[in-house]
Amino acid sequence: MHGRPIPLSRPRRFLVDLLHLAGKIPTVPVQRRMHLGELAAARERLPTRPGWPAVFLKGYGRVVEELPALRRAYLELPWPHLREYPRAVASVAVEREYGGEPCVFFGRVGDPGRLPVGELHARVREFAEAPVDAVKPFRKMLALAGWPGPIRRTLLWLGLNLPRTRPGQFGTFGLSVYSSLGAESLHPISPLTTTLTYGVIDGDGSVDVRLVYDHRVFDGATAARALARLEEVLNGPVLAELRGVALPAAA
Repeated sequence: MHGRPIPLSRPRRFLVDLLHLAGKIPTVPVQRRMHLGELAAARERLPTRPGWPAVFLKGYGRVVEELPALRRAYLELPWPHLREYPRAVASVAVEREYGGEPCVFFGRVGDPGRLPVGELHARVREFAEAPVDAVKPFRKMLALAGWPGPIRRTLLWLGLNLPRTRPGQFGTFGLSVYSSLGAESLHPISPLTTTLTYGVIDGDGSVDVRLVYDHRVFDGATAARALARLEEVLNGPVLAELRGVALPAAA
């Protein structure tokens, strides 16, 4: 039985190349069980509930601002070294349909820890609902995927290792989650220093939150402290914001 060949779409080619580079990075997942009951209750009481991705973007964005190690990256140019960036840029993975198939695209949000949860919610919705060609990072991704394979991989490698281009082109941390589908990722593969993911949130607000980190940049204790601080931020400043925030109406 031979089956039928299916050509790789542009988004699929981009993802294959990205995973090729990410697969060479020694990433390690660290998990913490968080208790977010009050946060979940405050979110439920809002007339327009923000999505959990926006809530976690706000919380982790603040943690990244506080902990410089989370803003570092391992770069190979001009020589192998760690580079610390002054601000955070989130890379948000979203599923979109393109050319008749579900594909992963990546939108970017600068300084998520300083944006209101309502604005973060609107940004994530834009990534998920706006026409693909209307989102700049999506257009750039599709354009890059049109080049021949060796050129694509060279450009991706340069983008990840040139100090000035990395944050703007790829972000400083990632968010990848599909717990709304009743499942969770155990070890997302990413070329970024940290990638945040979380599982299905229980009725009492308990949830497993996982941070996948590049072991070349820092060690497991730093990741564990980052998750502990994230729980504090979610149950502190982010909870306070949800209790008084006025979110934009749903489109």
